Amino acid sequence: MLDKVLKIASLIDFYGALLTDKQRRCLELHYLEDWSLAEIAGEFEVSRQAVHDILRRSEQLLVSYEERLGLIERYARIEASIKELDECVSTLDEWPQKEKIARKIRSLMNDFKEG
Repeated sequence: MLDKVLKIASLIDFYGALLTDKQRRCLELHYLEDWSLAEIAGEFEVSRQAVHDILRRSEQLLVSYEERLGLIERYARIEASIKELDECVSTLDEWPQKEKIARKIRSLMNDFKEG
């Protein structure tokens, strides 16, 4: 279950803006705030079945976005490459460009994490 929560949380981070406010809020309440279907149903004044359907359809949408766009997979590849570059630079002997390269890699890492 934890794996599913982490996967949905990542999908929400990357693609949540593509959902309706209600879809996104239902997912956030259920997966990120651990609300039950009954609690969410009460919040939106709908049935538990309606909440279940919203969650299922929203999850399917998020998965389809990732299948088509692959942003999470791409993010992971880029992050791994940046870490590998950083490790390579840290093993180099001192030379004039080393610190400049290391600063640029750190800058890229910060930009990437913030973006």
